[in-house]
Amino acid sequence: MVRRLLILPLLALLTAPLATPASAQMMDDPPPIPRMDMEDGPPRYWTVPGTRHGESFFPFALHPEVEYEAGDELTFDTYHTAEVMWEWMLRWADRYPDILEVYQVGESFGGVPILQATITNRSTGAHTDKPAAFFEGGRHSGEVTSSESVLWLMQHLLENYGQDEEITRLIDTKTIYLRPQNNPDGGSMYLKTAQTNRSSVRPIDNDGDGLLDEDPANDLNGDGVITDVRRRPGPGEEGTHIVDPRDPSGRLMQRVETGEGDWIVFDEEIDDDGDGRADEDGVGGLDLHRNYPENWRPDSGRDRTGRGYTQFGAGAYPLSEPETRSVVLWVLEHPNVAVANSMDTRVPMHLRGPSTSRGEESMFPEDLAIYEYFDSLGVSITDYPWAGDTFYDYRNRGDAPSDGSPREGSPLFGHGPDFGYFYLGAVWYGDELWDGGRVGDLNGDGEEDALDRLQFLDELGNERGFMPWTPGWHPEHGEVEYGGFHPKFFSQNGPPEVLERWARNQALFNLELALHLPELTIHDVAVEEAGSDDEGRLFDVTVEYENIGGIPTTLKQARLVKIVRPDQLDLEFGDDTDVEVVDPTYRDKTMYFETTAPDGPKTATFRVRVNGDGAVDGEAVLASTRGGVASAGFTLPAG
Repeated sequence: MVRRLLILPLLALLTAPLATPASAQMMDDPPPIPRMDMEDGPPRYWTVPGTRHGESFFPFALHPEVEYEAGDELTFDTYHTAEVMWEWMLRWADRYPDILEVYQVGESFGGVPILQATITNRSTGAHTDKPAAFFEGGRHSGEVTSSESVLWLMQHLLENYGQDEEITRLIDTKTIYLRPQNNPDGGSMYLKTAQTNRSSVRPIDNDGDGLLDEDPANDLNGDGVITDVRRRPGPGEEGTHIVDPRDPSGRLMQRVETGEGDWIVFDEEIDDDGDGRADEDGVGGLDLHRNYPENWRPDSGRDRTGRGYTQFGAGAYPLSEPETRSVVLWVLEHPNVAVANSMDTRVPMHLRGPSTSRGEESMFPEDLAIYEYFDSLGVSITDYPWAGDTFYDYRNRGDAPSDGSPREGSPLFGHGPDFGYFYLGAVWYGDELWDGGRVGDLNGDGEEDALDRLQFLDELGNERGFMPWTPGWHPEHGEVEYGGFHPKFFSQNGPPEVLERWARNQALFNLELALHLPELTIHDVAVEEAGSDDEGRLFDVTVEYENIGGIPTTLKQARLVKIVRPDQLDLEFGDDTDVEVVDPTYRDKTMYFETTAPDGPKTATFRVRVNGDGAVDGEAVLASTRGGVASAGFTLPAG
C-alpha cells in the first residue's frame, strides 16, 4: 500500500575520538560482545564505569521482571538486558544474512560496544542507495521500554519478510537502521542493580560540593528495589500518614495533618555525605538528550553572566558524550535518513521539535504540515493522549494553570528533535512510551489516583508493581517497613504484563514512518526522433518519473541547511558511443529538481545527438539524497 500525505555551526568538537568512523565498522563477521555467564548464578556485584568519590560497585539485583540470558524464544512479557538484545541481534544476523547486518557504531563512556543493525535486501542495492529510517532506544538509563520497542520492530520486520507483502516491499526498497541500546552503561546499571540515573554514568558533581557521585541511592533492605519507608512515630514525634481507609488491603498510605497520623512515611534513603540532603548526588547526572549540538546551552552554573539560559545535564560541550556523538555522526554520514525516532519514557506522547519556540514561529509551514500529519497518524495508532512540540505542547499537556494564568512555553536545549529537524532537515521524533502509572479513573470515583493504580495492578495479577510492606531495619530509625509502588517496573516503565502492548504500538507508528519514506521510480523512458542537424541524428528522450512514497524527497529545512543535494536526472551512455546531450545546455548535462513531491508522475525531456547510424543503448538515472536511486534503460534506434 502506498502511503501519501493528505497535505503536501556544529562546533569543531566532532574531532573528539570515536573509535572508528561508523561507516567503516560495518562487517560480515559479527563484533565481539560482552556476555553474562550465569551458569554459577549471578555475580555478587555490578561495577559501574568511572572514578568517583562514592561507590562504583553495587549488589547485583536479579529483578524477576528482567531476562538476563537469552532463551530459545524472544518474548515481550519481560525486559531484556543489553547482552540479551545483542545475542538476539547476532542470532538474527545468522538467520537472515541477506537482509540483516549487525555492526558496532561506537563505544559507551565505559568502553562497551554500541551495536546497530541495518535491515534491507542487499540484492536490491546498497543500503546507502535507498531512503532510510533510523530508530533508537535506551538513551536514558531507566527508560528501557524504548529499547524493547526497537527490538520488537526488528523482530517484526525480520519474521514477516517474505510473509507480509508490505513489509517485504519495504525491506526490498528501503533501509531501516535500528539501535536498541545506545547507553549500555546506564541500562545495565538499571537492570542489574537497585540504582537508577538519568543517562550517562560519567561521574558528575550534581550538588556543587566538589565531590563526584558521593551520595547515591541506598537499597537499605537489600531487596534490589528502592521504595518508600514507613515507621511508627517515636517519642516526641508526630505522625503524618494513616493507612488509607479506602483501601481494604491496607497498602496505601494517606497523608494527613501533622500530628493526626499514626505513621511517618519517607523515601528509602540516607545522607551519605552529611550535607543534610539524601541521595542528591548519585551515579552520573548528565542528560544525553540535552547534549545534541542544535541550540545547545551550557550546563547549570556555567553561564558566566548569570543572565543567560542554561540547561541542566547538558554536558561539557555539544556531543561531549560518546553515545550522543555516535548518533549524530551516524546520521550525518548517512544523509539518506529521512525519518527517525529516538525514544524515551514516560509521558505517552509523540514528541517533536521545536523545543524553544512554537512550530508556527520557526518551522516552514509545509514542513510543519508534514509533522502535524504524523502527529495525528501516531495518535490513531498508539492512542497516546498527546502529540506535538516540546516547547509548548509538552509543557501544556493536561490541565490549565490553576491560578488562571495563560499557558506558556518552556524552552529545552540541546534536544534531539531540534537537531533532527533544524540541523538535519528530517522528520525526527523523540517519542515517550508508557503512562507512568496514570491508568485513569478505573473505580469510577471521579478521580484518578493511587487507588486506581492498585486496582490496575491487581487486575493484572501483578504482585510487585506495589511492593508489599515488609518489616526491616533502618540504620537511623531502627524498625521500619519497606514498600510502595515499584519505581522501575511501574512508575518509569510498565509492568511486564503490558510491555508488549506499549512496545508494539510504538513500533507500529515507527513502521508507518518508514512506510512513508520517499521513493523515486522511473515509469518509462520514451524515445522520439527529432530530425537531424549537421552533426548527427537528434532524439528527444522523455523520462517519466514519480515519487511514489509518502513524503517529499526533501523537507524545505533540509534544503535550507544544505544537508541534501537537489534530486538529479542524468542520461548515461557507454564510453564507446558517440552521443552528446544537446539539451540541457549546461556543462554537466544534468537536470536538477529542488525536491520531488509525492503528487503524481512528472516528465523531463532531454535532446541528444548521435553521430553514427547504429543503435545506442542508454540509461536514465534519477538520484536523490533521501529519495533513493532509480534507473531505466532505453535504446536510441539505428538510422
